[in-house]
Amino acid sequence: MAGPISAAALAATSVTPAGRPRRHCPESEYLACVRGQDIHPGYRNQKIRCFRVFRAAWPKMAGWFAAPLVERIGRLPEETQKTPSYPISFNARPYLLFLGLRGYLTFDYAWMFGAGQIRVDDAATALGIDLGAGELIEEAVSLGYNSNSARQAMRWTAGRIALHTGIQHASEITDDHITEALEAVRLFSERDDLHHFYPSAQDFLDNAARQWITHLHQLQVVLFHRGQVATQPRKLMPSWKPPLVLPPRMQAVADKWLAARRLTDAPATAEKLEIAVRRFGEWLAGHDPQVVSYADVTRDHCLAWAESLAEAPAEKTGKPLGAVTRIQRISGLSQMFGDTAAWEYADVPGYAPITSRDAPKLPQRIPRFIPDHELALVMPIINEITCPFQRAALLVARWSGARRDEIRHLPLDCLDRYPDGTPRLRLPGRKTCKERMVPLHQDAGDALQKLIDLRKDGPERPFTDERTGEQVRYLFMDHGKLLSLFYLFNTPIQQACEQVGLVVPGGKRGGSGVRGTISAHRFRHTVGTQLAERGAKLHTIMKVPGHSPVSMALVYAQISDREVLRDYKSILAPGAVIAGPAALDLKSGVLPDEAVHWLKTNFFKTELELGHCLRLPAEGPCECDLYLTCAKFVTTGEYAPRLRARLEAGQQLVHDADERGWAREAERHTAIARRLTGLLTDLGEDTGHDTPETGPRPCTSTD
Repeated sequence: MAGPISAAALAATSVTPAGRPRRHCPESEYLACVRGQDIHPGYRNQKIRCFRVFRAAWPKMAGWFAAPLVERIGRLPEETQKTPSYPISFNARPYLLFLGLRGYLTFDYAWMFGAGQIRVDDAATALGIDLGAGELIEEAVSLGYNSNSARQAMRWTAGRIALHTGIQHASEITDDHITEALEAVRLFSERDDLHHFYPSAQDFLDNAARQWITHLHQLQVVLFHRGQVATQPRKLMPSWKPPLVLPPRMQAVADKWLAARRLTDAPATAEKLEIAVRRFGEWLAGHDPQVVSYADVTRDHCLAWAESLAEAPAEKTGKPLGAVTRIQRISGLSQMFGDTAAWEYADVPGYAPITSRDAPKLPQRIPRFIPDHELALVMPIINEITCPFQRAALLVARWSGARRDEIRHLPLDCLDRYPDGTPRLRLPGRKTCKERMVPLHQDAGDALQKLIDLRKDGPERPFTDERTGEQVRYLFMDHGKLLSLFYLFNTPIQQACEQVGLVVPGGKRGGSGVRGTISAHRFRHTVGTQLAERGAKLHTIMKVPGHSPVSMALVYAQISDREVLRDYKSILAPGAVIAGPAALDLKSGVLPDEAVHWLKTNFFKTELELGHCLRLPAEGPCECDLYLTCAKFVTTGEYAPRLRARLEAGQQLVHDADERGWAREAERHTAIARRLTGLLTDLGEDTGHDTPETGPRPCTSTD
């Protein structure tokens, strides 16, 4: 099945060479060629007759090229070979191919696209010309392509590029030739006479154009791996988009800024920034066309545009944009105004009339880890996946906590071992720009090693890493290009979920109607959560998933469901052993329902050094540092070791104050020690020390 139509290639400008010849050959040369062919005499005479009729009708080839395309093609799709609309041109195709292959003329792509089936490779073979398609086919098969698919693609592309450019062998094809052919496919869909050849432009794009672009993409893959072209092949070629067009003064600013951003931003980020600029420009053109400079843009313009994002339906879905997309658009425009002001561009406001604070706010969600019972269902299915690429990718995701894009870009030498034999994985620096080494479960290590053994002798040429510029032989490659994230992760995990029933309604159109509840990214959250629950150090929780900010790792450490449940039950569950001024309220049930609900949902926020403060938000912050005597303080047996340590320290402070003659200080520490002893006693815990005197200490200070 052909892939999506390329934009990167289709958006390129035409590079038609100048000075191409367009003339007839000497009559004797063509007659000698036809008479020397081993064909039926009747067919031979027919070819000669058609040649003479064509030459008489078009004595100058320039006149034929100036004729309407329908007339030059001769036979339309619904017509038979015996009843073409313009038989002179149609019957002269053998002669026209002869002229093209012998260098007397070069053809426009529109004629070749409209003509449909023209067997250029067969005609070249009859003339003793080797276009190099055979070598291309062999190399394509060695990269994993089906032989029939490779044969069709290489013959189609090599023959048509030869007729258009005049080159005689595939070894002369360059990136520019492929780009020009791709651009010609796009332009053919915009022709006014397209309806003569295809039912509609969409039908052409969905069928013929898609197939031809796939052929050209396969050619590009083969030429890249033989070292003939520099453009690295992509798994999926994006849809074509028109160039960014703004009023001249805006265009100058936008082009300059986007060029600066592309120097440091990832391609996907730069693309999102361009979309933000494009959509704002389109909105301005429709709502206030008098604004031709960014210097005239006001905050009202920006806010009205931002409001339109939430209301106007998207072209593809017919629905308003989601919150995440609106945040990206608004943030992108804000970044442009901020950067251009800081860099002192001309024709800009000099400040940011819209900022990220004007974007929608999303609730902060906690990581969605995969529960143990769901892991127990899906992991056996993953272990039985037959594709070595998919199986290795999912097992690495399960046991390493790596991002999907990091796994996709693993190099062939990504795996080694610790001294004790544990597999060790080297993950590339993608999102964070930092490489890291992480331990790997034996199952994942074995699957990865099997794939490395399968791929180590592959014929592919190394790719240039877009971030480091280094030459890298990637592990997850097939057919000469990186496998897609969809193939490596989405497809197999969806199939696994469907097999075990972990699905909910909402599948994509044309699919099964359901979608899996587990995604590959949730493996990453599962690793982080399990590390936190099992007592891993914060540094480990940061390093394994590759989190740069501590805050992300703290999410796993602070919101572990099992830890919250344990603490919650120790205080709020019926029959819990608790102590402290707030214990009586909890045991007697006098707290209102809304207070209990807040404590249940925010319990992890209440923790103090020696217990929990159950003060509600409506009561405001506590004005007393002595929370041991605060009416909202409560503690459990979990804190007994800390309470004993504080009691011991307090008693040492009492002794020290006595020796120094600080009566009031000794009295204060004695009161704290007495309170700590009471809490331990209420909890049924051993104080570990003699109980301090219960009466008030005499004040002997003369201050």
